[in-house]
Amino acid sequence: MPTPELLHLRALAAVAEWRSFRRAATALNVSPSALSQAVRTLEQSLGVPLLQRTTRSVAPTEAGTQLLDELRPLLAGLETALANVGRFQAEVRGTLRLNLPRSAASLWLEPLLGDFLRAHPGIHLEVSTQDGMADIVPGGYDAGVRFPEALPRDMVAVPVGPQQRFIVVATPDLAQTHGLPQVPHDLLVRPCVRQRFPSGALYHWQFRQGDVAQVVDVTGPLTVDDQRLALAAARGGVGWAYVYEAMASADLQAGRLVQSLADWCPPEPGFQLYYPGRRQVSPALRAFIDWLRPESAG
Repeated sequence: MPTPELLHLRALAAVAEWRSFRRAATALNVSPSALSQAVRTLEQSLGVPLLQRTTRSVAPTEAGTQLLDELRPLLAGLETALANVGRFQAEVRGTLRLNLPRSAASLWLEPLLGDFLRAHPGIHLEVSTQDGMADIVPGGYDAGVRFPEALPRDMVAVPVGPQQRFIVVATPDLAQTHGLPQVPHDLLVRPCVRQRFPSGALYHWQFRQGDVAQVVDVTGPLTVDDQRLALAAARGGVGWAYVYEAMASADLQAGRLVQSLADWCPPEPGFQLYYPGRRQVSPALRAFIDWLRPESAG
């Protein structure tokens, strides 16, 4: 005896439940004729009639009733199993590897981690912080995060997060002792916390007011390679520091630091997520980008 097909068994169960080919066909989203043919094929394969048909009703025969009594729990279990598999397939799974500077990790990624991983429990997120520019393809990363001016031309870039602003800060005591700088070049005669790139080059502080741009190579008793350390040094009275406004906001609000040259420090475009345009986007990265869109819009 050939094994009945699942569709035929489902057809029989639906007709028996609805006591009507028409209503059962509607429930299964098939035509009544297709449903009738499925039941007829099942009866032919088993060699016994399963439904008793009249012009007004349809009901299981004795053989049909016995089959349905054993079939219904099996079909219910199968539906549950298929639904569970469907949920598993709908859940994006895989590893997402990101490369980004420490500042982007602190200012942008840290607040998002919990919400994203709760929204996508099937994704394992691997984060590598690197302040220099990373070649993400040979590094095995799915995507990187940098400021737009640093991105290679062959990368697809997605803006993420708000604009960022660098500001000049110092303690109130230091500002009172040396006076607040009025223009960027006033910093040349004041102690500052210098910063060095991973390449070894010293960072020159950049300012802009309208169409006027100035670059200042400051001097001071301390050189660091980390924004948090520069901020801590400024908080300790070492000198003026050039840091992200978002990092210094708590100190400014508490009065531990004061800001200067605010009109020379306009906001700049924020971080951008980038990935190779010639490579297929992984499901985990696509899920991350899609999840970020409402966050970025906000």
